[in-house]
Amino acid sequence: MAIVAFGSGEEFEAHVPLVIVGAGACGLVAALAAHEQGISAVVLERDALPRGSTSMSQGFIPAAGTRFQEQRGVADSPKLMAEDIHRKNGHQSDPDIVRALTEASAGVVEWLADAHGVPFDLVEGFLYPGHSRMRMHATPRRTGEELMGSLLNAVEAAGIDLLTEAQVVDLHVDDTSRVHGVTLERPDGSRESFGCDALVLACNGYGGNPELVARHLPTLKKALYFGHEGNQGDAVLWGEAMGASLKDLGACQGHGSLAMPHQTLITWAVMMRGGVQINCEGLRFSNEHGGYSEQAAKVLAQPDGVAWNLFDRRIHQAALEFEDYRNAHIAGAVRTFDSLKTMARELSLPLAALSDTFDEMHRLAKSGEADRFGRTFTAEDLLVAPYHVIKVTGALFHTQGGLEVNTQARVLRQDGSSFANLFAAGGAARGVSGSGDSGYLSGNGLLSAVVLGAIAGREAARQLGCESAA
Repeated sequence: MAIVAFGSGEEFEAHVPLVIVGAGACGLVAALAAHEQGISAVVLERDALPRGSTSMSQGFIPAAGTRFQEQRGVADSPKLMAEDIHRKNGHQSDPDIVRALTEASAGVVEWLADAHGVPFDLVEGFLYPGHSRMRMHATPRRTGEELMGSLLNAVEAAGIDLLTEAQVVDLHVDDTSRVHGVTLERPDGSRESFGCDALVLACNGYGGNPELVARHLPTLKKALYFGHEGNQGDAVLWGEAMGASLKDLGACQGHGSLAMPHQTLITWAVMMRGGVQINCEGLRFSNEHGGYSEQAAKVLAQPDGVAWNLFDRRIHQAALEFEDYRNAHIAGAVRTFDSLKTMARELSLPLAALSDTFDEMHRLAKSGEADRFGRTFTAEDLLVAPYHVIKVTGALFHTQGGLEVNTQARVLRQDGSSFANLFAAGGAARGVSGSGDSGYLSGNGLLSAVVLGAIAGREAARQLGCESAA
């Protein structure tokens, strides 16, 4: 990956007004937004099949004040959503970006549903950690793969050019830091160049780059990486070379519930509906309602770096709503025991400690007091036989820091000024999760990908429209 000096006589094999690097949800939404403004774009994707981090997620997009919420009687607002984001990240994110994303979120979700047929509905039944309202919007199967399918269909229907097996390796930049084009490489090693008037970086973060992870996320350098292999930090490396401002590179989304050895994501709804996590000593070790991102490091800190998700039939039946969970169940990740004694014997857990753990939950439910981790229990939370158990570990999903952008998704220099025609969104840009792993509020990744992606596409198109009219 390199920045190539652009010369005045340089020629490209083709020219398009707007180049978008990356065909995950961010890049596809940016392309749809630019197309709506009448600007032609080409989306360049390194893989043969566009998937990105989105396809590995559950596809939940948080949005406040949508008609989907109104139909379900959920009263929400951008202000409430912004407060939740700030509360979770300790007010470490850019308040202007938070405000821009929360205020635009409902409009973007409804636009994708109405103009492009994405079949959103509201995820109900529980609140994800840190959210004060039900505001997760998802497609029926509750998978990122299904969301990607809907967006790809929309891009195809719009006639937007999408080139796969086209890995961008070089940016052509002049001495004023204006981008003039890109060079892409094909699997056979051949190269092509595209000139452009504006560039959107939608190529996610650096979670798949062990060197950058070790540098910026030392506590997770040994964590299993469960993100897209294409997240090699291209945007970060290009930004460093161009003198861009990079912020919150220690921010990430981990997850404390990846089934082992099946490597299937287990929905955190299991915890939010009353489940607990225990270690191989039969003990709980955290407040499972604190957040699934920071839970990754907590699980990895347990003996052998594993834990057991422990829940009951009520929770199991509710979790079957999620396709990932159904897949885990079919694969045999979910084990069932008729008693604590049987569970202890089969899983080699100390029965006395396991029984003490259950006794404590019953005492807390009766007294209403919080445990030493800050979690409270109710009678409805208490688990009853038969018990369901899944062996899990902590994993790194994607990074949340990156290129600093303004509310128009323009990439900023270190002095606070913006580059002339460079935009970034999604994992390529600084997100709204603060500076570490504990500031991630459920859905922050797709909030930045989809909503900031839409802003990037529209703002790039608006700039190009103004330039052509001048």
